[in-house]
Amino acid sequence: MSTTTTTPVTDTQRTLRGVLRLDAAASGALGVAAAAGAGVLDTLLGLSTPLLLGVGVFLVVYATGLVLLAARPAIPHPATWVVVLGNSAWVLMSVGLAVGAWEQLTVLGAVVVLAQAAAVAVFADLQWATGLRRR
Repeated sequence: MSTTTTTPVTDTQRTLRGVLRLDAAASGALGVAAAAGAGVLDTLLGLSTPLLLGVGVFLVVYATGLVLLAARPAIPHPATWVVVLGNSAWVLMSVGLAVGAWEQLTVLGAVVVLAQAAAVAVFADLQWATGLRRR
């Protein structure tokens, strides 16, 4: 007779898992839109086609990683830190892009970049609150 042990899934883990999945869905959708629509979005947003393609591919890969992380039996504490810090860095870079002179953003481009930065900041905060703060 064998005994198996399972790691109990707490409400906090369930909530973190849900936030990671939402982040994955948003990142994946934005990534597909950026990559598939790069040729049109470049003019509308004032972002270069190579930047949109690169960001799009990165976001699809990132979303896949989040889905895999959320599917783990227990979400490792260090992995949660990587996601929170990565999202925080993304927010800072997005704000820098919107206010800096690296790209000649249109007004719509600045609004889109800042809006997605705000959404990512919310994800980072929720991921920190559910995955790190209570430990």
